[in-house]
Amino acid sequence: MPETAPLVEAVDSLADRFRSMPQSRLLGAVPGHPSRAVAALALARWLAAAAQSAEGGPVREFPDAGAFVVGDQLAVAGHDLAAALAALPAEAPVPLPEPLGGPAPAATVLTAALAEVAATTTLCT
Repeated sequence: MPETAPLVEAVDSLADRFRSMPQSRLLGAVPGHPSRAVAALALARWLAAAAQSAEGGPVREFPDAGAFVVGDQLAVAGHDLAAALAALPAEAPVPLPEPLGGPAPAATVLTAALAEVAATTTLCT
């Protein structure tokens, strides 16, 4: 079972930043995205798809509920992934879809998730 506390902490920290971000910053463009909110939604969608894959279910697109809830969406998706990975042995295969990097062991998915959160944190702060 991979240690998922670092993922929960990183996601919670980033989610809190988005929850307290003023509208002008939320809607401000960042490299590769028309706004910080869109970048955060892309991360939430990545985390949600990874969680759904780890749970063995079909991958459904995480909805766009608007810029002002993206912090909550990050928290939900990150916590879902952490819970799904915590239930698996570190070497258990997770059938990630190809856009997310393809099948990988749970420990590798956790490492990739942490890297995605770190990259979005750097991009949006």
